[in-house]
Amino acid sequence: MKKKLLSILFTGLLAVFTAACGTNSAAPAPAANATAATAAAQPGEEELTIKHQLGETKVKKNPQKVVVFDFGVLDSLDKLGVEVTGVPQNNIPAYLSKYKDSKYANVGGLKEPDFEKINEIGPDLIIISGRQQDSYEEFSKIAPTLYMAVDTSKYMESFTDNMKTLGQIFGKEAAVDEALAQLNDTIKSVHEKVTATGKNALIILANEGKVSAYGAGSRFGIIHDLLGFVPVDPNIEASTHGQSISFEYIAEKDPDYLFVIDRGAVVTTGNSSSPAKQVIENDLVKQTKAYKDGHIVYLDPNYWYLSGGGLLSVQAMIDEVANSVKE
Repeated sequence: MKKKLLSILFTGLLAVFTAACGTNSAAPAPAANATAATAAAQPGEEELTIKHQLGETKVKKNPQKVVVFDFGVLDSLDKLGVEVTGVPQNNIPAYLSKYKDSKYANVGGLKEPDFEKINEIGPDLIIISGRQQDSYEEFSKIAPTLYMAVDTSKYMESFTDNMKTLGQIFGKEAAVDEALAQLNDTIKSVHEKVTATGKNALIILANEGKVSAYGAGSRFGIIHDLLGFVPVDPNIEASTHGQSISFEYIAEKDPDYLFVIDRGAVVTTGNSSSPAKQVIENDLVKQTKAYKDGHIVYLDPNYWYLSGGGLLSVQAMIDEVANSVKE
């Protein structure tokens, strides 16, 4: 009898123990699922597919290590409060001089990227533009690479698309929309001011004593296309390097306004002074209405030549033109 009772008691204890063990082994499953769900919801793990002029790139939202070769994009990220890891420090525009600090990795020059350094960084995202487009494939082997040059034939549309893309990648959509709305209001105001004057203009790039003209649809064409100045010559070819012209040409066209971008001031001397003035304001140019009326305007090449296409630079460019208009 005792043996029977002991057997029953032992069997009961064994059943309780087995049930307890089974409960403990099953418990971790929900915890594992919860962890997986939390990881999937992390903002940094969300992936976007961005189409651009050189292809299609998959980019994780809120990338942490970002290398930027386009100064317009850099000034936009600066305005949006987004930190970057590496920049080409050799030709940093004066208004972005903070990026010369050693806290930012120097990734070479605009046309001579330091691929070894970029590899060391191990970036999550690389952003390039026209000066680096021939190296797109090499960049893409290192990290997801976006081409974000502005298409000057449709400047504001292209610029707006670029800014909205940045907003989407870095979770700054509202800030981008606000900045674009302010810019568009300014553009409308300046356009009304310029068109009311009925004046024409010629845009030139000065480079080591030589001059090139830029018309509508060119890299500096927003003066015509957005801000309303009539081109003094509607037949200027729209090209990256401009149409080579002479000082006789300037005198012959006799513009109301002459806008000058001095390349040498930022590429050669590294400052935004205007050494080209002595070359530009010669006896031929002094015959023009632009000279006689005080309408030769030396634009800041930090914005117009080195960057452009950024939230800061486009605003500064528009403001410069607006401040030059005399009604």
